[in-house]
Amino acid sequence: MKYLSLVWAQLFRSKTRTLLTLLSVVAAFLLFGMLDSVRVAFNAGGSVDGANRLIVASRLSITQSLPVRLQSQIESIPGVRKVTYAMWFGGIYQDQRNFFPNFSVAPNFFDVYGEYDVPPDQLQAFRDTRTGAAVGEALANKFGWKIGDTIPMQATIFPRGGSNDWPLELKAIFRAKDRSNVGAENQLMMNWKYFDESNDYIKNQVSWFTVQLSNADQASRVAQAIDAISANSDHETKSQTESAFQQAFAKQFADIGLIVTAIMGAVFFTLLLLTGNTMAQAVRERIPELATLKTLGFTDGTVLVLVMVESVLLVVIGGLVGLGLASAIMPGVSAASGGVIALPTVPAQTWLIGLGLMIGIGIIVGVLPALRAQRLKIVDALAGR
Repeated sequence: MKYLSLVWAQLFRSKTRTLLTLLSVVAAFLLFGMLDSVRVAFNAGGSVDGANRLIVASRLSITQSLPVRLQSQIESIPGVRKVTYAMWFGGIYQDQRNFFPNFSVAPNFFDVYGEYDVPPDQLQAFRDTRTGAAVGEALANKFGWKIGDTIPMQATIFPRGGSNDWPLELKAIFRAKDRSNVGAENQLMMNWKYFDESNDYIKNQVSWFTVQLSNADQASRVAQAIDAISANSDHETKSQTESAFQQAFAKQFADIGLIVTAIMGAVFFTLLLLTGNTMAQAVRERIPELATLKTLGFTDGTVLVLVMVESVLLVVIGGLVGLGLASAIMPGVSAASGGVIALPTVPAQTWLIGLGLMIGIGIIVGVLPALRAQRLKIVDALAGR
């Protein structure tokens, strides 16, 4: 600790260079904090213990549908309060780029999903209108929709009467009661009965059931009982938490773990080159000063430690700031994801991995300049050789 002021002075000897390097480290660990938090979120959610709601989908794949008749069998299980269902539609609005979650739902969908606020008259109009649609407030604002508008959805999976046109009449606009979850408003629902009667391919099928429990403590027992209904059938089910289901759905489109690893590998490789060059240049410029320290009695080992501490300190300061910024940003990312990324902040394991990376990178980029400083001969350094 008695040499900390000396290390600090060495670190900020060239303020501009140090600041630019720090900003690079901050950016790298900001990206790491956010991406690794996403990775942790996508690997979490396996246990159903303590869940108030369960999602029941096909054990084989979430793209496989289930018979709607399972609803009555699930409702008969002790501990089940309500059951609703939905069928993925997968349509687009005007352009492929205008994709948002859209599916057909049972009449009691909004009874189970009480976190959405829907005006009672609009909800009744949605239920009573065969071609009715309900959309989130954020989605309605994005496209300028208002009650009574016709939304010309285009099917990508399920044609209707040989055509991909599915015109829907906007009857209800719902709002997330929790304003930190506005991302959940970016979706559209249509009536399941209209979808089931009109689509050309499948009948009496749903993508998943949502089960509301009477007691969260019974979640594990209820999940086992639900899955036992279809055991050894051609439509075996898997009951899981909502977050686990949403993450499994998102994983259809990409291998999140592989993406995170590839991006962070490239980022940290670049960071190693950048900080390594900074430390090498810093030591090269201070050769006469290091020689003076040795002249004053500093040992080779002490000089080596001073340079190593400087290197680690540079990376740790930037890394802590970067992870701190990631912690501040993650609540917004979680809200915008609509519950897919169910993390309010950077998890503890990401912080631990980050701290390990900071120290490891600091040691790697500092070891060669530190060894050069250790082997420095006073006569050669002061002579400018």
